[in-house]
Amino acid sequence: MARIAVIGAGMGAMAAAARLAVAGHRVAVYERAETPGGAVGRFERDGFVFDTGPGLLHLPAVYRDLFVKTGKEPLEQCVAMSQVDPASRHLFADGTDVSLPNASRAGVVQALDEAIGPGAGERWSDLVNRAREVWDATRRPLLEEPLHAERVPALGRDPYPVPPRRWWQRRGGPPTLAAVAGRELQDPRLAALLESHALAYGLDPRTAPASAAVLPYMEQTFGSWYVSGGMHGLARALHARCVARRVEFFFGAEAVALVEKDGRAAGVRLADGSVVEADMVVSGVAPGRLEGMPPVTPGPVPPGRFSVFLALGGARPEGVVHRTVVHADDRAAELEAVFGAGPVAGCRPTVTVLRPDDPATRPDGEHEAVTLTATVAPHGGRVDWSDERTAAELADCMVRAAEAAVPGLRERELWRVVRTPADTEAATGAAGGGVPAPVLAGQDGRFLRPANTTSLPGLYLAGGFAHPGGGLAHAGMSGAMVAGLVVEGADWRGSQ
Repeated sequence: MARIAVIGAGMGAMAAAARLAVAGHRVAVYERAETPGGAVGRFERDGFVFDTGPGLLHLPAVYRDLFVKTGKEPLEQCVAMSQVDPASRHLFADGTDVSLPNASRAGVVQALDEAIGPGAGERWSDLVNRAREVWDATRRPLLEEPLHAERVPALGRDPYPVPPRRWWQRRGGPPTLAAVAGRELQDPRLAALLESHALAYGLDPRTAPASAAVLPYMEQTFGSWYVSGGMHGLARALHARCVARRVEFFFGAEAVALVEKDGRAAGVRLADGSVVEADMVVSGVAPGRLEGMPPVTPGPVPPGRFSVFLALGGARPEGVVHRTVVHADDRAAELEAVFGAGPVAGCRPTVTVLRPDDPATRPDGEHEAVTLTATVAPHGGRVDWSDERTAAELADCMVRAAEAAVPGLRERELWRVVRTPADTEAATGAAGGGVPAPVLAGQDGRFLRPANTTSLPGLYLAGGFAHPGGGLAHAGMSGAMVAGLVVEGADWRGSQ
């Protein structure tokens, strides 16, 4: 039985902690905040409740497996979950309005044909079928197995089935998601639909590999799920499972340095100067947070999430869609504002509007809680999101855009709270408030993350900044990988 110190109470770290405790280890979690969940946070005021992180869960099987492997009570007995249907509504600048059913390939084809024109659904379906080949090729090596050095060259090759090589060679390199969208979908609205899935994860479709088409495939195939009371309920349920397995939690305890002894990770030093000894350490925090960490090749700071929490007067109308995506009217300008050197002011981003039909998120039936989110450039560098005027201008712009999904929005507004990448940086310590994306195959491995093992024996990495990257499901997978490596050893190749 080993003493294991876990740094951070994010979803990946807690997933590892629960599995390691079940394996018989003594596990203690040190979290600088006062609540568990990391980026899966919660904001409450005047009876209104908002998620500060992801608003929906894809691939719920990851957490079903976690709860099955760590206790008698299955996931659905610990949280109330429901599928969101329609999965999403999309509003385009030309007035096109289409709602896509949840986990229904035929329903999506019909909806796109009716909204965009005959053949649109078939072109989208053909692309999703090709994305299934990406899923089949990468599901195990990217999502179920640790990242071993000998696998990196193979994962650097894009498994998306592209047309003959001469097509993309003329474009100067391997095909990107944007290139595939333009060639195969043949409609700017379908291209925007595809690219919006990448943008939601902070990926630039102009540079992301074609394998990023797997993102809409996963959502369309496995569905979109909501946890009653907000997605933070999943974090609370995982915390409770850890406690039931006798994992110790220390909140308000910030780990600032890694302790090394005899060439191994031997504990952590906390902000108050105390040292916690351990036989192994699992770090679930962003790179650069800890002194003494082995060097990791720094990548660009990923984009952040800008959120506006709106308390509205008036009841939520019947039949309202849970999630509406209001697409930008100038997608090229938006991508330059997020990823390039383009101006931020005056650029209206793609806005996701979340309107859960959940009494637990509002004080009573005569009010409604609405969350607006957009992917934006990280804090620092080109944009200082701590500047109140900059934040207020973007919030106003997002509210105006959201009126396409919520008629009369500004007249119903009681108050708003804005959360910027600067706030995310302060809350989580992630540089620039960046939100890491899931790993992808292709582009010579540039979209991979550091392995869960490190050059320092006894030190493991979990969470979105390690393999297999960001996102709720991927965080849970990282915890499973860390536990497997600790229990079975460095040669472990994943569950069979």
